[in-house]
Amino acid sequence: MFSPPVSPDLDPRLHAFDPVRQLAEEALRGRLPGEGWRYLTPRPGWVGGARLSLRARPEEDAPQVTEALPGEALEVVEEREEGWAWVRTRHDGYLGWARPEGLGFSEPPGETRTVSALRGHAFAGPRVSRAVVGELCFGARLGRRPGEVVTEGGRRWVPVWLPGGDEAWVGEAALSPAPVADAADFALRFLETPYVWGGRSAWGLDCSGLTQLTFAALGRALPRDADQQQAALAAVGVPERGDLAFFPGHVGVMLDGRRMVHANATRMRVSVETLGEGEYGERLARELTGFGRWAP
Repeated sequence: MFSPPVSPDLDPRLHAFDPVRQLAEEALRGRLPGEGWRYLTPRPGWVGGARLSLRARPEEDAPQVTEALPGEALEVVEEREEGWAWVRTRHDGYLGWARPEGLGFSEPPGETRTVSALRGHAFAGPRVSRAVVGELCFGARLGRRPGEVVTEGGRRWVPVWLPGGDEAWVGEAALSPAPVADAADFALRFLETPYVWGGRSAWGLDCSGLTQLTFAALGRALPRDADQQQAALAAVGVPERGDLAFFPGHVGVMLDGRRMVHANATRMRVSVETLGEGEYGERLARELTGFGRWAP
């Protein structure tokens, strides 16, 4: 079936439309060419108790395009009978396909507490020897359950609800944010984290996942992908600590005028490189497309 071309100002990463099925989100009504489009009204959703993989297509072997963290808010554009949901992460508007069993459709209970530890665990009771019942990461959102903080062996335990509704206990240290004033310092905390395409947590990251998390720690919202981030920042000629360095399909955080920390598939981990030094550093210097700085 012939599908008319769609307007180039619509980014399929951010705008939900399917020219083959002529299906689109309600917000695009009047912006799509031709007739016969069916429009869907997204409904609120939330990620359950585990990180949710969003894929490029509704197929198990499709590439992961991003990851939604436990408790994060979503929009569910479409649910398909074959067991996939077309969803959008609300914090950055990014679209992908996810398994619906990882979703919830009611807001997580309790006062929201955000995980500040890079990674950690939730336990069945207020003791480190109790069973692990959940995997935590920086940015995940939990609900504070009623009840007192329990002190055990010098450790303080907070009663919580996991995003899926299960009861658990979390060490208070995992919920106690330390002030973040320096983007480079925060990015360096992820050194040696494994590289994972589409990853957004300390269990596995890609390049723009690292930079997005780093700016989020400073209260600065960045888009998901490297090209979007470059467009969102002010271009600068001479980098300073905390600026971002951009390459085709890649991004890193500058530590000074030459050194950069980045999640990369060459080392398959988060590492530090010096632009222009060594084989990899020389290649990065050749491919550099510019630097970007946060300009509120």
